[in-house]
Amino acid sequence: MSILVVGSVALDSLETPFGTAEDTLGGSAVHFSAAASLFAPVQLVGVVGDDYPLEELDFLRDREVDLSGLETVEGESFRWKGRYTHDLSAPETLETRLGVFADFHPTIPEAFRKPEIVFLGNIDPLLQLEVLERVEKPRLVACDTMNFWIEGQRDDLLRLLKQVDILMVNDGEIRQLADDPNLFRSARWVQERGPSRVVVKKGEHGAVLFDGDEIFFTPGYPLDELNDPTGAGDSFAGGFLGFIHSLGEVTSGNLRRAVVFGTALGSFAVEDFGVRRVATLRRDEVAGRVRELRHMTQFEVTPAASVSR
Repeated sequence: MSILVVGSVALDSLETPFGTAEDTLGGSAVHFSAAASLFAPVQLVGVVGDDYPLEELDFLRDREVDLSGLETVEGESFRWKGRYTHDLSAPETLETRLGVFADFHPTIPEAFRKPEIVFLGNIDPLLQLEVLERVEKPRLVACDTMNFWIEGQRDDLLRLLKQVDILMVNDGEIRQLADDPNLFRSARWVQERGPSRVVVKKGEHGAVLFDGDEIFFTPGYPLDELNDPTGAGDSFAGGFLGFIHSLGEVTSGNLRRAVVFGTALGSFAVEDFGVRRVATLRRDEVAGRVRELRHMTQFEVTPAASVSR
């Protein structure tokens, strides 16, 4: 069985302190699929215009990503143009052209309706609810959202959360959703409204998993080379859920390991523009970075009786 991802398929034009890129592959579904497909078969649902360079998605096909749910519609593809300053957590949107994505309603092929895991990318919560109505009960449902939906469609989003197992958002978004500046209280607030697990992405500072009453934290991987943070969160989600799928069992220990694998994928994603780095990534490279993260965070606790005063 596969992971079903429903989200945007876009072309991004980017300016960062480290360079520029024009019409590079982007969108939540593409970033997620590029990462998740390193570990599991993926089924992608989205829409593009007839101007989209579909041949550039061949690397996904080579990784067993089923693109038969990607519709091509007459018109312009979704395009986003953004600029990053040295604060890479706060991009400035220069232009958004939704194109055919403005009228997108997910069409779930019959072969996609029994997924093992569903990831609902950052789209309208009403569309996310539509997806859940059209699939048989998956073992695990995870979703992303953003400040636009939190502000404009809060009630729909809260309705969605009742049907979600894992919410994956950044620290600013969860504080906004709970209307509480305290990260830990905000996570508990979300858990009380549906998801038993919450993953809070903190960019270069890592991620926090709230799993029932347990908390697990991993730092970000320190990088010498960083070019483009766009899609890092979706790459994290792809690494996280792809790894969970590969293990076949959702346990506390596996979820913790998945956070580390997600962190590794997010760190690779930012090394180049768009999906360029993840498109050429190998599983052994991911495993190597996970080992480095483990080494960086492992330590022995000195018995209290032997600590000198």
